[in-house]
Amino acid sequence: MTTGRTTRRTTTGSTTTEGKARAPSRFSARFRILVWLLVVMTVALTTVVLTTRSILQSDLNERIGMILTQETAEFDNFVTHGRDPDTGQRFTDARELLTVHLQRQFPEPAEELLGFIRESPRPTVIRQPREISTRLPLYEDRASLERIADAPERSGTLRAGGGEVRWAKVPIAGGEGEPASMFIVAFHADRGQSSVNNVVGILLAISGVALLMTCAVSWAVAGSILAPVRLVRATAAQLTEQDLTRRIPIRGRDDISALAETFNAMLDRLERAFAVQRRFVDDAGHELRTPITIVRGHLELMSQGEGPDSVRDRRETVRLVTDELDRMSRIVEDLLLLAKTERPDFVQPAPVQLAELTADVFVKARALGDRRWELAGVAEREMSLDAQRITQAMVQLAQNAVQHTEPGQRVWIGSQLTDRGARLYVADTGPGVPAEDAEVIFERFRRGTTAGRRGSRAGGGSGAGLGLSIVKAIAEGHHGRVELWTTPGGGATFELVLETS
Repeated sequence: MTTGRTTRRTTTGSTTTEGKARAPSRFSARFRILVWLLVVMTVALTTVVLTTRSILQSDLNERIGMILTQETAEFDNFVTHGRDPDTGQRFTDARELLTVHLQRQFPEPAEELLGFIRESPRPTVIRQPREISTRLPLYEDRASLERIADAPERSGTLRAGGGEVRWAKVPIAGGEGEPASMFIVAFHADRGQSSVNNVVGILLAISGVALLMTCAVSWAVAGSILAPVRLVRATAAQLTEQDLTRRIPIRGRDDISALAETFNAMLDRLERAFAVQRRFVDDAGHELRTPITIVRGHLELMSQGEGPDSVRDRRETVRLVTDELDRMSRIVEDLLLLAKTERPDFVQPAPVQLAELTADVFVKARALGDRRWELAGVAEREMSLDAQRITQAMVQLAQNAVQHTEPGQRVWIGSQLTDRGARLYVADTGPGVPAEDAEVIFERFRRGTTAGRRGSRAGGGSGAGLGLSIVKAIAEGHHGRVELWTTPGGGATFELVLETS
């Protein structure tokens, strides 16, 4: 069986929600980000400063030890191999040995080289003859020099001149009766420590500047990063039940853009949910008002009835009221069904054999009216469908065909395979659907313009214009569509076009 052109129309709605805004936090996210970043930076810079200070201190201690070792080793070598410049012979006088050696040395700024001869009544201290840039206090501190001379160790540490002094000494072996003499090298560690402190001070100053720069940059960057979040908050605050159309502009492909995209998707779902709610309330109020008015009017007439015809009138009134109540019940059921179409569990697909499904629909449709029912074709294929919903839609289309045909006219039911799925159809030989009606009959409570018994292709069983809306909702629940074709020779063909995922 061949068919013609299809016309289909889909409508959407919009709703909003209104909720209470949470009390703002005591501190903004921007401020908290800044504080945490400053804490991390402070800890990192403090670790760097302390580590640098430790390394410099260790290096200073190692350098002092090397200086003391080197100076004492040089003096030992000079004692062994040195020659008196006047005689060319080895030194025999300790004073001359110390004087010549000290004259040839160039100490560090914090280093002090001395000769010490324990003479009576007062020890003699020999210093370098040249002027040095820094006056060191150990030369004047005779008590400290005597402690060094009396110490059994060859190196050690003491406090002199208000600071720490690390020293080493080399005793000079003399003849019988000669006073004890020695070479002393002292390093004033506090003078070397000042360079370490200077470096640490510079690092602290640089760290302070870095923290200030980090504070400024972090404040600006955090503001830039959180700008979309503030936009989301502002948009959410502006949403009302009357306006859910606002959306967050999406820029880039980062996490903030993903947040904005998720927020927009949430607004889309809210808009659809409120549209369904509003549509249900509007439709219920609109469609139930008329039967309620009819019921009330007839009941008022019945309450005023008197005379011999009152019983007959009451019976007629009860019949009319019962019909209206039945119609109200069908309208409510259809509205509830349409409201469920937005739920994710409206359709529950399962593997279904199309041949069996088509045959079941055909058997059920034959009981709807005295027509020439024909099973036009059967598709042999298994598809994932909600069999109950598809059956409901096909029976609705069959009921629609019965309403617009006369007894004895032909009605076809069948299914066919397509390249991407299958289509199930109901075709009749009735008056067909005018072109102006094809655009609206799938909308809720919209009826065709044809008068009389065949005046509503969308009426279905309820006569409220919901039948084809339900069919459309079931098709879209399967990610398919409903198509309307013109039956060759006159009539209308409605198809459920279903595609495999």
